[in-house]
Amino acid sequence: MPNYPVSEKRLAANRANAANSTGPRTPEGKARSAQNARKHGFAAANFSVVRLEDHREIAALREDLVAFYQPTNSQQLFAIERLAIAQQALLRVARFEAGLHTSGLNLALAPYSTELPGLTEELKEGVEVTVQQNRNYAMAEGFRRINKESNSWSVFLRYQAQVERLYRRAVEDFDRIRALSPAPAAPRIEQIPNEPIPAPETPENNPPSPTETNPSAPPVAAHSPQSSPRLSPCLRASASNLALKRPLALPNSLPSTPPFLIPYDPSTLGKLS
Repeated sequence: MPNYPVSEKRLAANRANAANSTGPRTPEGKARSAQNARKHGFAAANFSVVRLEDHREIAALREDLVAFYQPTNSQQLFAIERLAIAQQALLRVARFEAGLHTSGLNLALAPYSTELPGLTEELKEGVEVTVQQNRNYAMAEGFRRINKESNSWSVFLRYQAQVERLYRRAVEDFDRIRALSPAPAAPRIEQIPNEPIPAPETPENNPPSPTETNPSAPPVAAHSPQSSPRLSPCLRASASNLALKRPLALPNSLPSTPPFLIPYDPSTLGKLS
């Protein structure tokens, strides 16, 4: 297919669209996007022995490792899957060892093989040999015959040591990858003040002090002489004189001396009556 040149406008539009795409920002989003390049994921059935191992066993090992280590990128997840395969190999080695012992026991008790020599009378004298002790003896005899006929156990021991080294190396590689990986950004947490929020001031929250039995009354405005329309002209003038500290000026119609201060004169009795 021929490669056509891209116009300047098309190139500028592509760059503008790419600038608007910032990608995932949260650690969870980055962990999901790190798996975009994985086409098929982890197929547990590819690492299990047919009719001997359940593929769900290695899948459970992987899920347990992911929950424990919580990988944050694709490289850490790959190291986790390598750990799951190594753990499955350790379990396989244990089953392999059990199978070798079963093979030796079968070789010792098989009718077509050499007759299993019994225990001597000196060994059995005065004691009771149990069934389990006889089985242990037969398993050891089978182990001896296998080693005499082949180097199966020598190969198994080398295989066991190799599996254990691979598991330790997988753990070390995961620790190294995790140490080299950038630390995820910590989530932003808003600071919450430790001080309690003060309650709004209400009359119930602020009771009067014991010394204040009655609330203070509003100040009474002083009445000026002009602001009292009910005062008579005489009282209005008196209020003005008191305010100016001047002697009271009485109207001309009133006597200069009050009646109760006039000296008593018997000659004027008839006039007053």
